[in-house]
Amino acid sequence: MTEPLLASVAPVIEIDGEVSGDLARDLVRLEVDETTAGLKTLTLRLLAQGPLPGEVREGLRYLDGALLDFGRALTVSIGPADTARRIFDGNISALEVTHEEGRPPEVTLFAEDKLMALRMTRRCKTYESMTDAQIAESIAAEHGLTPAVDADGPTYDRVQQWNMSDLAFLRERGRLIQAELWVLDDTLHFQQRDRRSATRLTLVQGNHLIEARLRADLAHQRTRIKVSGYDAGKRERIEEEADVSALSGDESGGGVTGPAVLERAFGARVSYRVRNVPLAAAEAASWAEAEMRRRARAFVTATGTTRGSADLVVGSQLTLENVGHPFEGPAYLATHVTHTYDATEGFRTRFLAERAVLQEGS
Repeated sequence: MTEPLLASVAPVIEIDGEVSGDLARDLVRLEVDETTAGLKTLTLRLLAQGPLPGEVREGLRYLDGALLDFGRALTVSIGPADTARRIFDGNISALEVTHEEGRPPEVTLFAEDKLMALRMTRRCKTYESMTDAQIAESIAAEHGLTPAVDADGPTYDRVQQWNMSDLAFLRERGRLIQAELWVLDDTLHFQQRDRRSATRLTLVQGNHLIEARLRADLAHQRTRIKVSGYDAGKRERIEEEADVSALSGDESGGGVTGPAVLERAFGARVSYRVRNVPLAAAEAASWAEAEMRRRARAFVTATGTTRGSADLVVGSQLTLENVGHPFEGPAYLATHVTHTYDATEGFRTRFLAERAVLQEGS
């Protein structure tokens, strides 16, 4: 099949399920942002001066509530028609108008995905004899979402949500065991990174990858993580530790890890996790492994810009080529993705990705 030489990648914007040509015509800039902490956000700037509907005169558009209003469903798709991908699905949460001397007025709308409901729900609640995955299932049910959880962790005797939003609380539970949070359609995902499935892309510097910066940094690497506490029931001290073996095989293979480089260059370096105090050995072991994974995964970081990659999402597995031997190859995972579109640059995708290993040799 012959591919077209030219293809439009202008975004298609829908309000309450209907395509809006006016929004596409008056678009100044679109930005969609997402991280591993969940809550995808959208910012859409529009030229607001133009002909008023049903009138022959011009005026300020988009502020009468006829098209844009709080709570309205908004979706954005982008890419050539046969490969277009939906990059946002949420609801309008804020409207703004800007007046500046010498420039036509602009209206900006802001939207959030379905995690907005969790962000706006604050409660005090006690969870008994539950894992973090089971807590995520319970909160998903509270919001009418289908849970998709896949995260290991201890069963806690009691966990208290004390005047926290459901979103902040789930983020905190995820941080403890390094589980990531996101919503897709009507499904709430709470999964550990090595079990997350997403797209796979190969990005070549000088081709689709138009800008890249890569770094291997030992500043936050540690050879071991220790977590201590006290088990009141058994009346004994708790002390658990984790090393680089906490990484999955796919993450630690194919190169040298940050903890290994650190020990070779500077010797053993141990960190103590003291922010949370475990009440059982299983809790301490789980938290130590999670903290080790968090640090080790961020050994190599890559920030880059592509010519617009709608298939690039948080969780995408990336292979980077032509970026220098130590940084070459697969096993990068996208942790922060921002899609933008404007009249100057067109479609651009900016990303932050992490990898646990550095290639050695020539």
